[in-house]
Amino acid sequence: GGAYYMISRSLGPEFGGSIGLIFAFANAVGVSMYVVGFAETVVDLLKNSAIMVDEMNDIRIIGCITIVLLLGISVAGMEWEAKAQILLLVILLVAIVNVFVGTVIPATNEKKAQGFFNYRSKIFLENFTPEFRDGETFFSVFAIFFPAATGILAGANISGDLRDAQAALPKGTLLAILITGLTYLAMALSATVVRDATGNSSSIINHTTPVICNGSTAVACELGYDFSSCEVEKCKFGLMNNFQVMTLVSGFGPLIIAGTFSATLSSALASLVSAPKVFQALCKDNIYRALHFFAKGHGKNNEPIRGYVLTFIISVAFILIGDLNTIAPIISNFFLASYALINFSCFHASYAKSPGWRPAYKYYNMWLSLMGALLCCVVMFVINWWAALLTYGIEFLLYIYVTVKKPDVNWGSSTQAVTFVSAVSNALSLSGVEDHVKNFRPQILVLTGSTRSRPALLDLAHSFSKNYGLCITCEVFVGPRSETVEEMNNAMEKNQLWLKKQKRKAFYAAVACDNFREGAESLLQASGLGRMKPNTLMIGFKKNWRTAGAEAVQSYVGILHDAFDFEYGTAMLRVNQGLDVSHIVEAEGLYDIVFSRGCLQPFSYPTLQSIIFPPAVALISFSLSFSLPVSVCGSPPPQVAKMNEKLVEASLQFKKKQPKGTIDVWWLFDDGGLTLLLPYILTTRKKWKDCKMRIFIAGQPGRSDLDKEDSCSYLHFSSLKELQEMIEPFRLHEGSKDADQIRALQKQQPWKVTDKELSEFEEKTHLQVRLNELLKEHSRSANLIVVSMPIARKETISDFLYMAWLDILTKDLPPTLLIRGNHKSVLTFYS
Repeated sequence: GGAYYMISRSLGPEFGGSIGLIFAFANAVGVSMYVVGFAETVVDLLKNSAIMVDEMNDIRIIGCITIVLLLGISVAGMEWEAKAQILLLVILLVAIVNVFVGTVIPATNEKKAQGFFNYRSKIFLENFTPEFRDGETFFSVFAIFFPAATGILAGANISGDLRDAQAALPKGTLLAILITGLTYLAMALSATVVRDATGNSSSIINHTTPVICNGSTAVACELGYDFSSCEVEKCKFGLMNNFQVMTLVSGFGPLIIAGTFSATLSSALASLVSAPKVFQALCKDNIYRALHFFAKGHGKNNEPIRGYVLTFIISVAFILIGDLNTIAPIISNFFLASYALINFSCFHASYAKSPGWRPAYKYYNMWLSLMGALLCCVVMFVINWWAALLTYGIEFLLYIYVTVKKPDVNWGSSTQAVTFVSAVSNALSLSGVEDHVKNFRPQILVLTGSTRSRPALLDLAHSFSKNYGLCITCEVFVGPRSETVEEMNNAMEKNQLWLKKQKRKAFYAAVACDNFREGAESLLQASGLGRMKPNTLMIGFKKNWRTAGAEAVQSYVGILHDAFDFEYGTAMLRVNQGLDVSHIVEAEGLYDIVFSRGCLQPFSYPTLQSIIFPPAVALISFSLSFSLPVSVCGSPPPQVAKMNEKLVEASLQFKKKQPKGTIDVWWLFDDGGLTLLLPYILTTRKKWKDCKMRIFIAGQPGRSDLDKEDSCSYLHFSSLKELQEMIEPFRLHEGSKDADQIRALQKQQPWKVTDKELSEFEEKTHLQVRLNELLKEHSRSANLIVVSMPIARKETISDFLYMAWLDILTKDLPPTLLIRGNHKSVLTFYS
């Protein structure tokens, strides 16, 4: 892949993909430039005797015939191409020697009339200073000459065919530059040929008649030839006019023609081989999926036949232009852009200080690479500013395309290394800055039984965290370490990739522990880095708390206590249908369920958007048990199918755009403002933009006693009875038992609710029932209800009574989010 491979593996697919297309295109256009150069020479030879149509059309005809022959050699394989190159090289070397031999052979009168006088110091001094004509400048001429130096990457472009690329490429490339540079300098004919000459033998000066010569013809006058007419009208001979001047200088003219053919055909053949191979490498990486058709190779050497055909078509299109001076600047811009990025790749890799970047070249310097990149960019604009803008415009569009498409590749690029260095540096900078209420960001820790089984919770959390802060989704693997560690390690990369695939801007973390609460406690304490640390815990409501057992309930409520101890804000989501869809999730991802003919048919669920909480919220969810059997395929019982249909619908409700409605916030006490901030963040999302916030606050000051009496009088008997039925299985029922019996029962079942506790917290229990009635009365049609979460003081309120509070408070309501801040201000009216 040559330059494309170097740039893409250094700077990543975005830069590599954009420059890869341009570089392959430049090589394809390069074929046409060299073929046109060859055709011009042929037409120059034939124009006096065998013109077919006219000079321009003859160039096109000969060029098209030539490229067909070159295509045949290329398609035959690298062996044929290499043999052809060796033959052409021999011819080229003989032609170069022939030029130097010709410069020392004494010039005939005929050659002198055409401007050739052998080596003369006066000619060298005259020609050394610039004299641009016809609107040309240094850089316009540079643009035409520059493609002569683009062959230095020919070796890199076919690196896959080299026996020892690591040794051959630097040695071959540097030698190519040195030898080519010396040859070009030595063959600059400024010491042997004057700029203008008539070609007429009668131009010899008769010393009896005085002749006044000046300008570019002054040196010729001193050498005995009067070319002063060239000052008035354009002459056909001399360095400025005769494109076949090397034939004039050489010892044997036809050898120069052969050398010209050799040089042009050799370069054309190299470009014709390079372009398809670069293009094939680009297509194999599948960065542009529409071009994958050209990735296929043929034969034992995997020859890019399709790429050859495409390169042939592009080349023919530019050959039809027929003008070398028009084609050359186009190539110059594209190659300069490629070289700029190659230089920048080296600088960037050094700047990133990646351990994988170990340049072995003794004289390498990163700042020299940067200077080379800047020079290439500057020269592009100096040559042709609008062509440079067009080139960079095309690069930018291709870069944006690849960035948006996000190809699934990992090449260990220096861009990744710089991102890592910047992330560490920024994290350290943040650590030295004190917290400020204006900069508070809710940061989420997601602790879940399975990363993929609670989409509603994850979607809501994602809405809170996206663009606002950090989100970490975590998992606790419970069991003996010898069994769980391997499972955890296997899950790490898979789950992080899944989050990326589902476009969730979240991190994945996991711990292996003997029990769930210990694992959650570890994650709550250790997750995050510096200031990028979770500050909000988001959790799913444990719907099966009445059947889960005392240990599970104590673990669940214990995690809430731990979160408060570690000064986390806490959010708990309840959806009537439940959150857990693990029984309809296959091993490799979340699936939508299509209910067709009584059968659950899974199909890919494309975009599980990532967790919705602002930067530091911890999200914990638990598996919910179902008493009814589940059938993924087959005809399930009607009640199971209906339940699953509602569950799937509920699990996707926060993924789609919310209908016009309200987010009702019941702010019952000041917890620092988290209960107000999170729903406000929701309203800034596109999915929630049609929802308006309605805020309900607690009663007026001084009316608390009256409000308590009113709340008791409004309680419905059915609601109280429902609460009592919830608590009944978990009551101790001391009754008329004596003190010793009561102590024994409490020792055996310390988690049970005592009569004393019920009596002591009767008022608060009634408050939850009354709040549920008010919520049903005022917020039954809300899209989302946000309520201040009641607090259970540790070792004061039993876990089952607290779960009964949460259950009765949120029962039979639209999706309800209970939120409790850590009493640190997250909102301010002041700057």
